[in-house]
Amino acid sequence: MMVRFVLAALVLACTPALADEGMWTLSNFPTEKIEQAYGARIDGDWLNRVQRSVTRLEGGCTGSFVSPEGLVLTNHHCAMACLSELSSQAEDLIGNGFNPRARSGERRCPGGIISVLTDVEDVTAKINSVTAGLESAKANEVRKQELSRLEAACVEATKQNRSIGPLACESVSLYQGGQYFLYKYKRYDDVRLVFAPESSIAAFGGDPDNFNFPRWSLDFSLMRAYENGKPARTPNYLGWRAEGPNENELVFVAGHPGTTSRLLTVEQLKLQRDTQFPAYLYRNSELRGRLIQWGKTGDEPNRIIQRSLQSYENSLKVYRGLQRALLSDRLMAEKAATEQGLREFVLSKPQLTSEVGSAWDDIASAQDRYRQIYDRYQYLEGSAGFTSRLFGYARQLVRGTAERNKQNELRLREYADSNLPKIEAALLAPAPIYPDYEKLTLSFSLDKMREQLGPDDPMVRQLMSEDSPDTLAARLIDQTKLADAATRKALWEGGTQAIEASTDPMIVLARQLDQEARALRKVYEDEVQAPVASGQERIARARFAAFGTETYPDATFTLRVSYGAVKGWNEKGEDIPPFTKLARLYERATGKAPFKLPQVWLDARDKLDLDTRFNFVTTNDIVGGNSGSPLIDVEGRLVGLAFDGNMHSLSGNYWYDAELNRAVAVHPAIMLTALRDVYGAKELVQEISGKR
Repeated sequence: MMVRFVLAALVLACTPALADEGMWTLSNFPTEKIEQAYGARIDGDWLNRVQRSVTRLEGGCTGSFVSPEGLVLTNHHCAMACLSELSSQAEDLIGNGFNPRARSGERRCPGGIISVLTDVEDVTAKINSVTAGLESAKANEVRKQELSRLEAACVEATKQNRSIGPLACESVSLYQGGQYFLYKYKRYDDVRLVFAPESSIAAFGGDPDNFNFPRWSLDFSLMRAYENGKPARTPNYLGWRAEGPNENELVFVAGHPGTTSRLLTVEQLKLQRDTQFPAYLYRNSELRGRLIQWGKTGDEPNRIIQRSLQSYENSLKVYRGLQRALLSDRLMAEKAATEQGLREFVLSKPQLTSEVGSAWDDIASAQDRYRQIYDRYQYLEGSAGFTSRLFGYARQLVRGTAERNKQNELRLREYADSNLPKIEAALLAPAPIYPDYEKLTLSFSLDKMREQLGPDDPMVRQLMSEDSPDTLAARLIDQTKLADAATRKALWEGGTQAIEASTDPMIVLARQLDQEARALRKVYEDEVQAPVASGQERIARARFAAFGTETYPDATFTLRVSYGAVKGWNEKGEDIPPFTKLARLYERATGKAPFKLPQVWLDARDKLDLDTRFNFVTTNDIVGGNSGSPLIDVEGRLVGLAFDGNMHSLSGNYWYDAELNRAVAVHPAIMLTALRDVYGAKELVQEISGKR
């Protein structure tokens, strides 16, 4: 009877009821739950169409095909890397937008990759068979080797299948190591920019409005996937429902949520709260301030920092929200109660007790070890001490050429054959480098490394016995040749011989750092990562014993679908309506950033319908990575574009609150209005509407 009571309490604490909670895999979609809550039946055909219409953008975003000719809809902030790398002092595509008005003017994004999920293969049994009976460090090593082997074999198998052609294969762990899959993607490496509005309207309200609502942000852009120099044929795409959804209507968000921590142990959450988040906030709050001050020195510095500044400001708000959530007594008490309930359930089952053993205690010990090495690991192996794109190139060249000499299965996982195309695309793309910006970020990070590790740290002493952070950064940036893509290409193709012979100071630095950084990584993998992976796998068995797979796994930047309704909420006694309208945009405009409208919007005001819906909120469960995700109705039509959450959604990394958590989306009516009536992009409207 006590066992049944414990399990019942655990189910109530751990599993979602009819709230719109969960980022669900397509293979474990809660069809019955949705039908019970909303009366709508979602079948396999609907899910298959959505899977082949939704795209993943390398860099952490989602998009969707919206025409049969490779046209992709995503957020403006998801196109920022492309806009930044195509911009120059003479052409500011971030500030002025991009609107070529003809397909011939579409411009290739350096290093851009768009992927579409085609198939999923369960390889859990294969992984479990090779790790069975091994101690945690050895199991961790063998698991990685087997995953690399399976990925390579998967790619080779797809090359032999003429009907699908070569695919990219990536291993994915779900339920904290409870399941392993191979996700197979069709990749497009010719991605071109089609349209983007000005940043002042895309991010109207700027940092003050970020994670708030009501909002008036036109946060959308259009790209196109090309194959063999021509627009890709994409018969699976989302048609638009121009009038958008109604209040309380059921909608779905399909996308690639990045990471959640809902299944972590209490000790893992404490590490984030007490160590990881304070370190991130301390370091990057100061860096943000330095960027702002440098941006005030001229128009060109102000242009250069926009992409990074927007990213840092967004991330800082996210981390502050996560920190607030972990400082909540309520959240931590609920997490502790849930964990204790599962532990008591395990103890009630002798066989399960034997299998799970000391899993929670092993993870706790690993967190203690991580605290001991955290700073050195982050600054040396994690490159927090070397914030520089040029150093990033140097490390990729030094590490990548060394790793390519090894068997695929014996390499560091990020240099497995399955990942090399992405590495090469980023490494060899002709992206602009700004020396003064590089000096600012590199000198700052070197200064923070010296401050955190201390001047007597062996690596700090080795690098800065005769240099200050400023002089070292200046010398490295001034003398390196890695800003030239042809130089990087020659080093990459020249392999370890070219790297060992190179006297480029940035390459010398990366070589100098590599042995110590690798040693730290080995400690982390064997003494932190391995026991955590082993403990999480055993805890996953306990969850499966209690619930099966009726719950959703944590997000892993893989395709998920969430369900919810268009619905406002009550904030401190005030009802927040779900929609905003165009008229209020003009009322909020002040003529000064971040509430300054582009002139084209001021000129168009008299011909626009000011009652047009602009942004709206839903109860869908989303997190970072869902940026650019389409909102889809029960008939499979696009009815919105996710771009943000409200302030309450920041705690969504750990739990979902149906009363307060809201996803924020751009309405299709305002996107079509902007294209047709403000920017004169009538051909794009015709393509989206299927009237070409």
